Amino acid sequence: MSSQLDFHGPNAGYVQELYERYVRSPESVDARTRQYFDRFGAPPVNGHTEAAPASESAPSSPATEKIFGAANFAQAIRLFGHLNAQLDPLGSAPISDPELSPEAHGITYDDLRALPASIVGGPIAQNAANAHDAIRELEAVYSSRIGYDFDHIRQPKERQWLREAAESGRFRFNEGREKAIALLERLTQVEGFETFLQKSYPTKYRFSIEGLDMMLPVLDEVIQLSARGGVEIIVIGMAHRGRLNVLAHILNKPYDHILSEFKDPLSVQEMKDAIGWTTGDVKYHKGQQRALDGDQPRSLVLTLPPNPSHLEAIDPVVVGMARAAGSSVGQPGEAIFDAAKTMQIMIHGDAAFPGQGIVSETLNLSQLPGYRTGGTLHVIANNQLGFTTLPQESRSTLYASDLAKGFKVPIVHVNADDPEACIEVARMAFAYTAEFEKDFLIDLVGYRRYGHNELDEPGFTQPLMYQHIRSHRTVRQLWAQTLETRGVIDGTQADALVEKYNALMQAANESTPPIEPKRPTPPSGLAKQARTLVDSTRLNTLNDSLARLTEAFNFYSKRLESTFRTRRDALKTPDDATIDWATAEELAFATILEEGIPIRLTGQDSERGTFSQRHAVLYDSQSGERFVPLQHLSQAKAAFEVRNSPLSEEAALGFEYGYNVQAPGRLVLWEAQYGDFINGAQNIVDEFILSAREKWGETPSLALLLPHGYEGRGPDHSSARLERFLSLAAKTNVRIANPTTAAQYFHLLRRQALLLQSDPLPLIVLTPKSLLRSKLIMSTPRELAEGRWHPVIDDPTDEPEMIRRLVLCSGKFYYDLTQSDHRARYSEVAIARVEQLYRFPADDLRAIINRYPNVEQIVWAQEEPKNMGAWEYMGWRLRRLTGGAIPVDYVGRRRSSSPAEGSTTAHEVNQSMIVEYAFNWQFEPVAAKED
Repeated sequence: MSSQLDFHGPNAGYVQELYERYVRSPESVDARTRQYFDRFGAPPVNGHTEAAPASESAPSSPATEKIFGAANFAQAIRLFGHLNAQLDPLGSAPISDPELSPEAHGITYDDLRALPASIVGGPIAQNAANAHDAIRELEAVYSSRIGYDFDHIRQPKERQWLREAAESGRFRFNEGREKAIALLERLTQVEGFETFLQKSYPTKYRFSIEGLDMMLPVLDEVIQLSARGGVEIIVIGMAHRGRLNVLAHILNKPYDHILSEFKDPLSVQEMKDAIGWTTGDVKYHKGQQRALDGDQPRSLVLTLPPNPSHLEAIDPVVVGMARAAGSSVGQPGEAIFDAAKTMQIMIHGDAAFPGQGIVSETLNLSQLPGYRTGGTLHVIANNQLGFTTLPQESRSTLYASDLAKGFKVPIVHVNADDPEACIEVARMAFAYTAEFEKDFLIDLVGYRRYGHNELDEPGFTQPLMYQHIRSHRTVRQLWAQTLETRGVIDGTQADALVEKYNALMQAANESTPPIEPKRPTPPSGLAKQARTLVDSTRLNTLNDSLARLTEAFNFYSKRLESTFRTRRDALKTPDDATIDWATAEELAFATILEEGIPIRLTGQDSERGTFSQRHAVLYDSQSGERFVPLQHLSQAKAAFEVRNSPLSEEAALGFEYGYNVQAPGRLVLWEAQYGDFINGAQNIVDEFILSAREKWGETPSLALLLPHGYEGRGPDHSSARLERFLSLAAKTNVRIANPTTAAQYFHLLRRQALLLQSDPLPLIVLTPKSLLRSKLIMSTPRELAEGRWHPVIDDPTDEPEMIRRLVLCSGKFYYDLTQSDHRARYSEVAIARVEQLYRFPADDLRAIINRYPNVEQIVWAQEEPKNMGAWEYMGWRLRRLTGGAIPVDYVGRRRSSSPAEGSTTAHEVNQSMIVEYAFNWQFEPVAAKED
């Protein structure tokens, strides 16, 4: 029998609360509770959480122990009832937890009949005759085919809301005959689609939804509720499992279009027509958009963005798109986000959700400033199986969903073979996200009728499981039987629906869909035509406005104040090199905002800048108030947003990609703390930023700022991995630049902004580190007011006929060359900077080479190892450009698996040797021979 020390604090507190109500007003508690307190007095507790000391408490009695036992039992059901729920459609036994039996709490079900229902509490107790009936109702709620998993929710208001939502039954499916038949028709449509594809195209991959068919009605329910709630856009992210069904029945992609993708092209010309100007992607990766016209002033737009086979990579893209869709940026100042405009739905795999780190990274974004989207509905499409891997081999948690507990996301597990339970859970999920603007997770527990793909044999690794699955009736069949039993339909109606949808699929399969038109490509030469100069009067006006904004500001230090004073004085003399990198950036942003183009800049420590160079956000030294000067610029016609990102690369960059493609008219920039941090986001670079145009016809224009340069600090943080971007550059899919002056950076940013609508492309910028404050890169105000972007900057020599060796280089290494002692000794060597690496500036380089009639050798010089940097990209292009008439050689570090030396001394020795080789044209450098 339980002792008073066994009672959980919340339960003891609840019983004490009943007693306190009884003391104040005996009539405020029900008759049975009143009788117990009349007889036995106060319960043996002191306050709400701890039992009273033995010397102070009332004597323990069997009756009071029964009260506490009943309260503890009710609490255990609420906390752990999901462990005993029938969640598996395949019938595996639930977990047996001793806490879920009354004996564990010193009572029996017979004891409960003698206790008042109010001990159980909650909505259920209001209509129950006694504690026994209330407990049985409680078990039906928490241990049926829905498992409510809320014990990790820390906010009392949310916890109370969730408990009331579960126990009140207000979200239950009880609409009657019409809704029940509509649900049967929907399930028939979903199943019929998959059955037809399996029968007609048995050798084609489709990644069937079968076993989780209720996913579609769940989506239907959330979409309908969103439309009624005034949501303007829903973004759905999912991998390939069930994607074709979602495309057909949620996004309304025509059957004939989908079926045509299962057929082989009849001719090469048909293949060309189908592909158009892109290489395309497989059918179960493609995206779709649909507008739902309803009673709302604006239509609801559904978007399913394309997704690669890298499963969860779409997660941050989805929330980034939602953030962009819900943000108002047409006004100066801050971007204003309205969570009511958007709804996000992510469909995860049960193996991928705990297995892939990008899921955790994305969950971490959900409540952060600048990333919050007002609540995402997560659905785990739980097959209870990875490719061939069982749950116990793929996760260290009980449930696939347990990762979300760390982010305080409510979780509901539901049996995918119970349509009514699934609809109830969908309604609760939407209501919670609308109420609290936080994430919610549905663990939809089903199975996978076929293997990982339809050609895979799952019986090799799970023979018993698939023996069961092959004899298991589908959810459509189960629901049809339920409706027949209830007398809602007769025995012929379900079969008639099957025939109806089979006929529709057959007709679509026999039709010829129209060929989609080719996407237009932008006219060539738009980038060269962009006028990036800003006249001096306008620049000075903007600069004066920025100066006034900080006149009365309390700077943290004299040094910081001096930095801003120097910036504002930089335009006073038009021909003096006074503009540094950060000043050029700030002025570029100011001009872009003045032209009505919104800006979003995020990254790790981007508000201040990794190298303390930007200071886009200031903090008042007296009040601590956050101040963003560009948000208060009087000339601005659009919003400026700058945010420090979490310490994430993959999800943070995926978020910005999604934001960018959803809002292509905004200049979106992501900055890495160091350039090689892009390593952590390579998946997003490869699968989205650089290939989306060719695979899916998307036109991203996201700019990446990646600090790059060798300064003897070791292998990490030296290289932004230029070679990787160059290896993926093709068919004009990106712009890659390594600017060496503040003016070049100014014009580069402005060009990117001006081309957002007419010629959008991603922009990769290798930015400097040690040069940020160097006088070497400073520019004159005139270069901003009258200049332009130069893809190549020639040597300033005025005696081109004297040149016998032309050294081409890029980035910071130019200054290592020009500041060396060798520069003065080798007057026959010219050094030209290639500022734009892709697209390859063939015309500019040709003009420079032609300027030197006596050149005998062209050298590409770089500080990176030979297998890194730009050499393998530039070498053969330079040879092709010269037609083999001039030798093209390499100077730089030898091939290496590591970007740089770990020793500062070794770095300096190698760097000086490379510089010498670049100038000494009389012998072939050793580094050039090394392969």
